[in-house]
Amino acid sequence: MRVGLVGTGRIGESHAAAIARRPEVDELVLADVDAGRAREVAGRVGAHAAGSIEALLHPAAVDALVVTAATSAHAELILAGVRAGTPVFCEKPVAPTVAETVEVLREVDKREALVHIGFMRRFDAGYARARRALADGELGTLHRVHAVTCDAAPPPAGYVPTSGGIFRDCHVHDFDILRWVTGAEVVEVHAYGANRGAPYFAEAGDVDTTAAVLRLSDGTLATVQGSRYNGGGYDVRMELAGTAGTIAVGLDERAPVRSAEPGVSFPSQSPWQEFWSRFRPAYEAEIAAFLGAVRDGGPSPCTVADALEAVLVADAADRSRREGRPVLVEEVRP
Repeated sequence: MRVGLVGTGRIGESHAAAIARRPEVDELVLADVDAGRAREVAGRVGAHAAGSIEALLHPAAVDALVVTAATSAHAELILAGVRAGTPVFCEKPVAPTVAETVEVLREVDKREALVHIGFMRRFDAGYARARRALADGELGTLHRVHAVTCDAAPPPAGYVPTSGGIFRDCHVHDFDILRWVTGAEVVEVHAYGANRGAPYFAEAGDVDTTAAVLRLSDGTLATVQGSRYNGGGYDVRMELAGTAGTIAVGLDERAPVRSAEPGVSFPSQSPWQEFWSRFRPAYEAEIAAFLGAVRDGGPSPCTVADALEAVLVADAADRSRREGRPVLVEEVRP
């Protein structure tokens, strides 16, 4: 299989290294707006560098296309791949706006194309185990869910104005995995935000700390909390509580929490500090699933439609924060 990858920044290089190790990949070809960087990364991971991005977008140029470029280029690259008849994997988000996401969705559906959007938590062993526990009745009737996403350190000031805001940039993962694990849709969101750190978040119209209550279609209540400043480390967890039991995702030996109880040493190892080390097995499983779908002609493990639903929840949360009221997801649906 010949795979093309566009975008050789930090996450692009990590994906490239994972793809290069896949046994079904005979050749990996990288491209970037910075051709020199593409060559450097290709040398490090054992791939080849294309002369241009366009060289990977022609029909039959590659068997699969992986998009890890800047968010502003996602929609254009997905559509180019789809129109060339090439299966596409793209890191989230599909596009900077809901309108562009809908445009991509219509084209993908019209062509019945294979497009996989990168929400890697669906491939994390802990989230998969929680989903099975709920589906198999181990938890009884689900009553509440709590999700946390906290960065160990904030992103650079220059990143924030183009990030889409904390709900789109960070919590969109919580919203997607909440739908995937529970099988329910988010109906309403009441979100709050605060700025407790550097002023550049507020200057960009964003916040660095969040709390939200979500009402699901089956009546379950969920809470989501987040921060750009978590001194304990990179903290991503989920707790599901039902009438027959409670299960927690991310509560391992590297969880960035400490017990206040006497004699308790758990967790005993150094805490996670960033997303790739925490979710590396999930990222690798995600790429393996995409390449398997390409090989076998299977369905997308995470569709553009799935991505749209998560973004709509994020937009509802952001509107709720700005307007100081609960917002129905249907209010932001085009």
